[in-house]
Amino acid sequence: MNSAAPVARRGMLFVISSPSGAGKTSLARRLLADHADLTLSVSATTRTPRPGEQDGRDYYFVSDARFEKMKESGAFLEYAEVHGHLYGSPRAPATEALERGADLLFDVDWQGARAIASREAADTVRVFILPPSMTDLERRLLGRAQDAPAVIQRRLGRARDEIVKWTEYDYVVLNDDLERAYAELAVIYRAERLKRFRNLWMEPLVERLLEEGGPGL
Repeated sequence: MNSAAPVARRGMLFVISSPSGAGKTSLARRLLADHADLTLSVSATTRTPRPGEQDGRDYYFVSDARFEKMKESGAFLEYAEVHGHLYGSPRAPATEALERGADLLFDVDWQGARAIASREAADTVRVFILPPSMTDLERRLLGRAQDAPAVIQRRLGRARDEIVKWTEYDYVVLNDDLERAYAELAVIYRAERLKRFRNLWMEPLVERLLEEGGPGL
């Protein structure tokens, strides 16, 4: 008899948030590269592309009018305004991934994380990335050389508003060392994949084992 268990499982919405410059994107990219069952949820946004970003890979870059039409039609799992621009996560890919047993990674702020968790509470895991200090956060933002000084100051101001939301998350990872922070993030992801309710093959397997055991065992 073939004792191999079916691989059926329920997917997961793995949400990572942090203030700008805390290392969220670097950690998310590495997690995606190391785990074949995890794919990135590509958001729609009204902001302009940054150097190196590609439409459809990093974001779907859309006009304000197009974004409003998508929002009105219920096409987003979550949407929010961040730094004067609109961001939204398409609903259809998330629903399809959960049912197919695949995991989606969401790189969103606290507003998006809250909205996703409110709609898909059982399937959502939220992780917040903390910087070691505000000085370090400013240094990282300056080092990116992507924003004007005034924009960086606005991001630092907003960072404090984001950090106070840390208690809404299931896990918090301090990114004072990238290797250690990544190791913790990977452990969280793998442990969440092993949760009993996400592995739909377990119950049929247990029932079969009990049937095979018989009353004399």
